[in-house]
Amino acid sequence: MLSFDPRAVPVVAVDGHLPAVARTELTPSALRARFASPPEWVPELRREPRLMDRAPAQAAVLVPIVLHDGGPTVLLTERASRMTTHSGQVAFPGGRVDPEDANVAAAALREAWEEVGLSAGYVEILGSLPTYTTVTSFIVTPVVALVQPGFSLQPNPDEVADAFEVPLAFLMNPANHRRHAMPDPERQSREWYSMPYQDGEYERFVWGATAGMLRNLYRFLIA
Repeated sequence: MLSFDPRAVPVVAVDGHLPAVARTELTPSALRARFASPPEWVPELRREPRLMDRAPAQAAVLVPIVLHDGGPTVLLTERASRMTTHSGQVAFPGGRVDPEDANVAAAALREAWEEVGLSAGYVEILGSLPTYTTVTSFIVTPVVALVQPGFSLQPNPDEVADAFEVPLAFLMNPANHRRHAMPDPERQSREWYSMPYQDGEYERFVWGATAGMLRNLYRFLIA
């Protein structure tokens, strides 16, 4: 469980001065072309401060871009409160890479099926982003994929409290990227992004590792 409320940590900057990814670059054909021939780019975020004394573990998450006629969205989850790490937080479907997994893409697909019931038959893997190491020492590979609509989700209540979608254009607009900073007298100061999305009357507070990986996706698409 978190020992602080991330919503209460001061916002030190909002990146509205940076350009948004053009909607023409968020189409299925443009996304396929970008991953087929990646540009030269540098990920902005690779590692969070280590806050737990545990051995590093390989993990994979699926970044599922759902291809709705009204514009693509990103499928996200809210982790169940009973989870031992990152409980209650917004996350991508994903988890630890098992020895039986053929590769990180296979791990991400397996986890998406186990967590929310997303069938691999709807999923087209585009490629991966550089690894992102969390405060809990998971070395996470984000596997980006296109998802055809028409699927039916069945969230696993032991792992997922809710599943929802956020417009990709919203997440790829830095005007919605807020920087937070929290001094820590015992360790290095913690800084992170948040991308809060108002979903009707409910705020989806995307922050931390999930926001960091989305920020790297932004850097990849804008390069």
